[in-house]
Amino acid sequence: MSWFKRKTKGITTTTQDKKDTPKGLWYKSPTGKIVDADELEKNFYVSPEDGYHVRIGSKEYFEILFDNNEFKELDANLESRDPLKFIDTKKYPDRLKQAQEKTKLKDAVRAAVGKSKGKDLVIACMDFAFIGGSMGSVVGEKITRAADYALKNKIPFMIISKSGGARMMEAALSLMQLAKTSVKLAQLSDAGIPYISLCTDPTTGGTTASFAMLGDINIAEPGALIGFAGPRVVKDTTGQELPEGFQTSEFLLEHGFLDFISERKHLKNKINQYIDLITNQPLRA
Repeated sequence: MSWFKRKTKGITTTTQDKKDTPKGLWYKSPTGKIVDADELEKNFYVSPEDGYHVRIGSKEYFEILFDNNEFKELDANLESRDPLKFIDTKKYPDRLKQAQEKTKLKDAVRAAVGKSKGKDLVIACMDFAFIGGSMGSVVGEKITRAADYALKNKIPFMIISKSGGARMMEAALSLMQLAKTSVKLAQLSDAGIPYISLCTDPTTGGTTASFAMLGDINIAEPGALIGFAGPRVVKDTTGQELPEGFQTSEFLLEHGFLDFISERKHLKNKINQYIDLITNQPLRA
């Protein structure tokens, strides 16, 4: 049966036969560019017309960085508790449960070990979709355990930061993770094991004040927001107009806070080139 038919008073469409465009087929970048969702995925989730790097999570980064997307997840079942019995508009356990159901994640970071261009690599990747990538006790513990695994097995370690900062529902316990993770990274340094920090959009708050800026090499994706407090807070506090591009990857690179910026499609090669150089290995194609 045709999906439309002509009536005496015009053309009508039968409800049961009407076809709607499925959701998720197109993506609109902040600059207004429209891109097909399949094309976006094939282009490493980067808008081909304007180079805008769409926010992605651990699932996508593991696909990009691990050979054949093969890896072993570390401490996958760690979950946050509620030692402070914190309540804002919701109870903290309820907020955690809601985030877990929505994202299918246990918390705001996943850690895994696998091969990247044939060599072992440990990656801890944050997920902004889980309560804004906020850093609580589980985030600090999983990063610390992942660093321990790298230390024990003498494997290069990488953290991909994407976070709004400390998790307010854990208060001082969240802030303790800054020192906890920083000490563990110092142990990696003492052992001569490379630590790579990748800052993505956004990298703010306690993550920036700790592990995100402690890499043997600090790199970022193009256009990422990186800073301790957001631009609006800085402007309101100082009462001054901020420079153009303030707290973007490009601004930080210009002022010496980053070693280089890498487009996502080159990320795997760039990281492995650095590891080969620092470990005195032959460069891989």
